[in-house]
Amino acid sequence: MSASPAPLLIAFDTSAAHCGGAILRGGEVLAEAHEEMGRGQAERLFPMLEGLLKQAGIAWRDLDGIGVGTGPGNFTGVRIAVAAARGLALALEVPAVGVTMFEALAAGAPLPALACLPAPRGQLALQLFGAGGAGSEPFLATPDEVPARLAEAPGGGALTCIGPEAGRIAALLDASVALPVANPAVAIARIAAARLETVRERPRPLYLRPADAAPPKEAPPAILP
Repeated sequence: MSASPAPLLIAFDTSAAHCGGAILRGGEVLAEAHEEMGRGQAERLFPMLEGLLKQAGIAWRDLDGIGVGTGPGNFTGVRIAVAAARGLALALEVPAVGVTMFEALAAGAPLPALACLPAPRGQLALQLFGAGGAGSEPFLATPDEVPARLAEAPGGGALTCIGPEAGRIAALLDASVALPVANPAVAIARIAAARLETVRERPRPLYLRPADAAPPKEAPPAILP
């Protein structure tokens, strides 16, 4: 009896100043792209994904699942990707798997690892992955607050920092720095593939703090039936 073919996934991320995508079958990356951009991800995402499908020689209907980066990161960028993943999953009748940027950064890193991302107002977004790979509750902190916050958490060995703010935090913690082993979209695809059979919920954005937009001063108009 022949084994089932490895699932075919497309994954993408627009949670920061970039637009990235990847197509994965089993452990093989069939196509990938990553472009730095401060804005325009909404307009660029689907043309990029179409280009990846063409490069890999497959069609949308061939996909077995969707992987998407759920943040934390830019509020608008996270919403763009999550909405696209939900829409594709509905249209293609395949599961969509959300993967946080913390998880994507820590994939393949020496453990324990501290994933370090920039956040507004001089803060950092962080998550600690212990020696066994389990992640702590993500949190926000200023650089000066990080040593005290980590002193309360079990480490399990020499700490490795990973992510855009890794060098800055490693210097405070006397820790080592590791570069991500794959670009975010590839890491998201690999993690999503491993969860494809067990996912039960639609992807949801990971927000560690409310949006900066002020609430409206007046109540919104009633929607008539």
